[in-house]
Amino acid sequence: MDNLTPEQRRKNMQAIKSTETKEEVLLAKALWRLGYRYRKNSKKIFGKPDISFSKYKIAIFVDGEFFHGKDWENQKNRIKTNRDYWIPKIERNIQRDKKVTEYLLSNNWKVIRFWSKEVKKNLSSCLELIQQEISAIKNT
Repeated sequence: MDNLTPEQRRKNMQAIKSTETKEEVLLAKALWRLGYRYRKNSKKIFGKPDISFSKYKIAIFVDGEFFHGKDWENQKNRIKTNRDYWIPKIERNIQRDKKVTEYLLSNNWKVIRFWSKEVKKNLSSCLELIQQEISAIKNT
């Protein structure tokens, strides 16, 4: 059972953001400091990537571990409450992520997906990967 009251749970869930998460902002600010200019959550690009470089056709997504189902086969057993809601929801998110990635790849976009903890713990390696992709596209 849930250890919070319905009111506490409601406030907790309302505080969860879908855009401008701490990790997205951290990555975006680091890219900005390096001199890169980008769009955030551009509606013109299918899937509204968290960060995009239209000029280089690079879409970057920073996915939260819970909502995007990292290690889903093991983690779905950890959900104890409201399983009838969460399991289908997260599986739909996983399917949507695959569909977005396939669509962008078929339209010659480079798709980079990071887990939010990856950005938090290894920001420099994430930045390095993005810089490598940009320079590879520049040199072609």
